Amino acid sequence: MHIAILGAGPAGLYLAYLIKRRSPSADVTVIEQNPADATWGFGVVFSDRALEFLREDDEETYAAIAPQMEAWSDIALVHRGERVVIDGIGFAAVGRLKLLQLLQARARSVGVEPIFGRSVQSLDELGPADLIVGADGVNSLVRKTHAAELGATLGHLTNRFAWFGTSQRFETLTQTFVESELGFFNAHHYRYAANLSTFIVETDAATFARAGFAQISEAESKAACEWIFADTLGGHPLISNNSIWRQFPLVHNERWSAGHCVLLGDALHTAHFSIGSGTRLAMEDAIALDKALAAHAEVPAALAAYEAARRPILEKLVAGANGSARWYEQFPEHMKLAPADFAMSYITRSGRVDIERLRKLSPRFVAWYERQRK
Repeated sequence: MHIAILGAGPAGLYLAYLIKRRSPSADVTVIEQNPADATWGFGVVFSDRALEFLREDDEETYAAIAPQMEAWSDIALVHRGERVVIDGIGFAAVGRLKLLQLLQARARSVGVEPIFGRSVQSLDELGPADLIVGADGVNSLVRKTHAAELGATLGHLTNRFAWFGTSQRFETLTQTFVESELGFFNAHHYRYAANLSTFIVETDAATFARAGFAQISEAESKAACEWIFADTLGGHPLISNNSIWRQFPLVHNERWSAGHCVLLGDALHTAHFSIGSGTRLAMEDAIALDKALAAHAEVPAALAAYEAARRPILEKLVAGANGSARWYEQFPEHMKLAPADFAMSYITRSGRVDIERLRKLSPRFVAWYERQRK
């Protein structure tokens, strides 16, 4: 079987590794338009059990990634200068480039050598293939080529965000909310290496327009964000890596495959970065597709099985991500709340957690919240 995979992000690389590990005779080609060491952004975050899906079936990959991760067991919110700790909500993070390098090594370990720096303009350039996999992200060529058959849509949230890094070390994932003379801002920040942290700055559409961010350079935006979050950064500068202002994309497909082409990862769906599941979902997509290919000799049957098995799980997770995204779209309104009510609004934003579940997950936070409400 000849399989062509467009995109060498986590989804494409991990799928190539899984297929070749299972079927050494398979002809697997991975094509990526960017260089091997190119990435935007900094660290990526996982929920505390996000890598557990690797333990049973892929201990070697788990063992390669896990030691590179920074982990913590609580998260924190800073609102009106008050720090609120929510216990029992664990996360872990790893540098995005480090993760890609580890997955590149896993692919090479089974004989797959990704082709980097090749921009494919038409699927015809791939020649005959039994299966074409679109792991090529939000701007997927595979999805665009078959947009009508897939029922593909692409929208954007109204908030803007810029993904920076910093040498400031944060002990836990923290959300810092600030009202400045320019307007309303939020920083999502967490360490992903011993002395490096991700620092995503988010602002609402009205503030973005009022502050004139569309008219200034990346360097000027960075300086403005350093000023807005000076207390949080503690004198450390922000680090840019294509840290331009973006609107989060909302990718949806009514159908996951068209003919012998199939989607996974961000080409198929997006999940707002506030839930820390995008990379996990991409890798789980790869696992599901590989299992379907292993179970069905014919490609059409395998693709139908992949969608049937994976869609219910994915839709539940994406619904939670969309609930979280809607909360962030209105975060200036939520900032009118007192810290305790603000924190409760935040932690229940996805609709998947209520106070009774929180009593088990975060007993110290709930006890504090109930004292504040008396």
